[in-house]
Amino acid sequence: MHERRLVGIDLGVASAHTAQVLRADGTKVCRRSCWPRLDSLQELERAALAGASDSTRLEVVMEATGPAWRPIAVYFVRRGHLVYRVSSAKAHDLRRFLSRHAKSNSIDALTLAMLPIVGPQGLLPLELGSHEQAALDRRVRACDRLTRLCTVHKTRLKDLVRQLLPLSPLAGDLTNADLAVLLETGADPHHLARLGKARLTRLITRASRGHLGAVRAQHWLDAAGEAIWLFQDHPAVAIQELAEEVIYEGHPTCQAVVSLQFSAAGGQDPPVWQRSASDGEGEGK
Repeated sequence: MHERRLVGIDLGVASAHTAQVLRADGTKVCRRSCWPRLDSLQELERAALAGASDSTRLEVVMEATGPAWRPIAVYFVRRGHLVYRVSSAKAHDLRRFLSRHAKSNSIDALTLAMLPIVGPQGLLPLELGSHEQAALDRRVRACDRLTRLCTVHKTRLKDLVRQLLPLSPLAGDLTNADLAVLLETGADPHHLARLGKARLTRLITRASRGHLGAVRAQHWLDAAGEAIWLFQDHPAVAIQELAEEVIYEGHPTCQAVVSLQFSAAGGQDPPVWQRSASDGEGEGK
């Protein structure tokens, strides 16, 4: 006769995982600690199946917290067992019912093991998917993280630039060409003015791959000219220090942008868009 064996695993982060194994009637088979090692998981599997028929499949239940679930899931799915990932909220409700005043790894594991008995609705076996699906999942997660990181750095850069150029040309999205200008000049109005339209245009054209050029360069020069007229080197405006901070903040922004482009391109080489204006061949100086 087919016998159910239910395994609840409370996942540890820097500590061992705690497992509770129950029969279908809720009686305990065993309690074990395990690590994400092959020998440790084999020992847990043997203990959980002790006395059961050869056809018994374990039903392993874990919370979907952090990355610790994946090695456990890979092992038990590969061995032909059922694996369920449940939300922390679902487990919390049953945990609160079972133990009002105490919380421990053993109680958490016991709670998870009982879920297939008292709350089987909504429990769906985990499907790990193919390598292509796993790779796509990682790339989507990386793109999301890098997009948020880019947003933080770009917002900070725009705030710094507005302190140097009150009429900042960075009204919309921060483009690759804008990042190239910021790394070259730090948005220092005097540096922008010294660079001149020809070299600034060359830098912007190269960084944007020909999409932007003289018009964008003029936007930067107009903002620089207005700032020079307005501030007139007043000591209250720390132009040099602000420009250094812009360059310092610009490097992680560039790194995040290139990493995002690399991830979005499916692992293809990202575009190389930043070069110093002084790398030109002497034209327009």
